Amino acid sequence: MTSLADLAELVRAPAALSVPGDLVAGAAAAGVLGPRTAGLAGASVLLYWAGMAANDWADRGLDAEERPERPIPSGRITPAAAAGVAAGLTAAGLGLAAAVGGRRAAAVALPLAATIWGYDLAAKNTAAGPAVMAACRGLDVLLGASPGRPVRALPAALTVAAHTWTVTALSRREVSGADAALPRRTLAGTALVALAATTLPRRTAASPRPGAATASPRPLAAEPAPRPRAGMVAAALPVGLAGWYVARYGGAQARVAAEPTAGRVRAAVGAGITGLPSLQGALTARAGAGLVGALVALAAPLGGRLARKLSPT
Repeated sequence: MTSLADLAELVRAPAALSVPGDLVAGAAAAGVLGPRTAGLAGASVLLYWAGMAANDWADRGLDAEERPERPIPSGRITPAAAAGVAAGLTAAGLGLAAAVGGRRAAAVALPLAATIWGYDLAAKNTAAGPAVMAACRGLDVLLGASPGRPVRALPAALTVAAHTWTVTALSRREVSGADAALPRRTLAGTALVALAATTLPRRTAASPRPGAATASPRPLAAEPAPRPRAGMVAAALPVGLAGWYVARYGGAQARVAAEPTAGRVRAAVGAGITGLPSLQGALTARAGAGLVGALVALAAPLGGRLARKLSPT
């Protein structure tokens, strides 16, 4: 009989800690961070788990040779059950997104789900694989921004997508190991991602539409005096979180470059997955939600601890 532990392994349950930060970063960039963000994050987690189940269903033949301990080839979960889990989680994720965010959220969630399934069933083992997976994460960020103007979250979406490209490129060498050139390229990409996270334009208040009524400006004396120390903390926080991201994920890639064995590649992929919240936190803090960004980043060490018990890859 299939146990909850088997299902958790099938969907890589702890890896879902890397998901809510996508939505938070997108919502912060678009200026719509609020209670609705939590509901959309829940929908995204369901879609993420669906993708993991669909991935194992699609790879069941390959896993029988390379990873016989996985739930399907080991016989703990049948292929039909895995496919049913993937389909059910997809339906639940789409339904929750529509219920929370209406048509605007559904307009992003549907292509996100289609891209997830397209990666698992068609693109994964092709040259387009990393780009398709990167698109999944980029759309995830835009899902968080869907209640507002998603275009404002596009820079954050591209930054998360670039990170995802590096992780996916490495993941293709988890079994065979890599040549030293691959981790050097992905490490360079990681440095650029961290730089982008600390230099994206800060969110500003939207300009009023032409002809729209505007409130009378307040007297200058009514404006609160700036607090230099708070401004310094707000400026330093994204840099600190991005530095943490580079130390964690970049350090793992540097070790792969020094010795590109399969084990070190898997460790780097795991660091890329569990370390993503620190990047999401930097993006969120850069958008002006410093406290929320710090809270998002705390998922990184928690994910790392859980990964020791259940592999995120």
